[in-house]
Amino acid sequence: MSNNQSGAQTPELSRDTVIIRTSIIGILANVLLAAFKAAVGIASNSIAVVLDAVNNLSDALSSIITIIGTKLAGKLPDKKHPLGYGRIEYLSAMIVSGIVLYAGITSAVESVKKIIYPEKPDYSVVSLVIIAVAVAVKIVLGRYVKAKGEEVNSGSLIASGSDAMFDAILSASVLACAIIFKVTGISLEAFVGVAISVIIIKSGVEMMIETLNEILGERADKETTDHIKRLLIEEEEVRGAYDLIMFNYGPDKNLASVHLELPDTMSVREVDRLTRKLERKVYRETGIVLVAVGVYSYNTGDNEAGRIQKDVYERVMAHDWAVQVHGFYVDVEAKEMTFDVVLSFDIQPKEALAILYEEMQKAYPDYKISIAPDVDVSVTQL
Repeated sequence: MSNNQSGAQTPELSRDTVIIRTSIIGILANVLLAAFKAAVGIASNSIAVVLDAVNNLSDALSSIITIIGTKLAGKLPDKKHPLGYGRIEYLSAMIVSGIVLYAGITSAVESVKKIIYPEKPDYSVVSLVIIAVAVAVKIVLGRYVKAKGEEVNSGSLIASGSDAMFDAILSASVLACAIIFKVTGISLEAFVGVAISVIIIKSGVEMMIETLNEILGERADKETTDHIKRLLIEEEEVRGAYDLIMFNYGPDKNLASVHLELPDTMSVREVDRLTRKLERKVYRETGIVLVAVGVYSYNTGDNEAGRIQKDVYERVMAHDWAVQVHGFYVDVEAKEMTFDVVLSFDIQPKEALAILYEEMQKAYPDYKISIAPDVDVSVTQL
């Protein structure tokens, strides 16, 4: 595993460089925009423009935290943290979401105050031009940051780019309010400020939920798990790949374990050669390190075993909470039977096992039966 990880250091360093440089550009652009908007908002007595400036400052602060998180996450593994510091990026994302949420709540409070105690804005042509330029800058910045994020697979940059595009829409709405006020004399400032605040709060909550899900651990992406399983079962000896579990230690730092179904005629040496070959293959094709490969044996050349397996499969799969049966092996002479059952989240494992053991013992009273419950961690079927 160490060889694979060390081989991945160079692309990680270049990825960090791209993230940091892009974030610095975002910081400079947002600080300049915030300064111009704050000046315009104060001069024109516009709460919406001031709140838009605050939003730009929160974006700049978010970029700073992204840089700090990226630098810390890029630290090399050590004795205390042998799998690296990649998950720090999720913690920095949590802090960013908190900043966004705070900015939204503060903006909402100030906007409501302006509704209760209204003040008419006073826009100049120069201020309108500045807001229009800010919209254009945000669109360009958003596209650039998002493109860089997709290039290096950085969720934080992609989110920042999308947020910048969204900010452009908000700034455009402020500009529209200013134009409406200049033409009709109707001020929608405070109401637009409330709308902007609600959208900022919603964005902060969504970011926080998404980051929490990443920290808690989510079901692996189906496209990725299917790809890995296809790579495994391409080998002639592998009849099935099951119990694939992904372990994430930061963006692009994924480990995995899996069980392979192999014929009972293979020697330990043959299994060793096969699993080493598959570990290299999966890493080469996906960048994911197979840290553990377990094996199930299946019966070969025994018609009675095949009949029993089919019967057991039909009995188990008659239950709607049974997702899959695998790892089946029966020793007809010794009267021993083992298999795994993948259970849905609709039933407790103890309850399911009690039902299955009762049914199997009635059908095969002479057999010693061992059933292992599996969690439906990844999609089980290709």
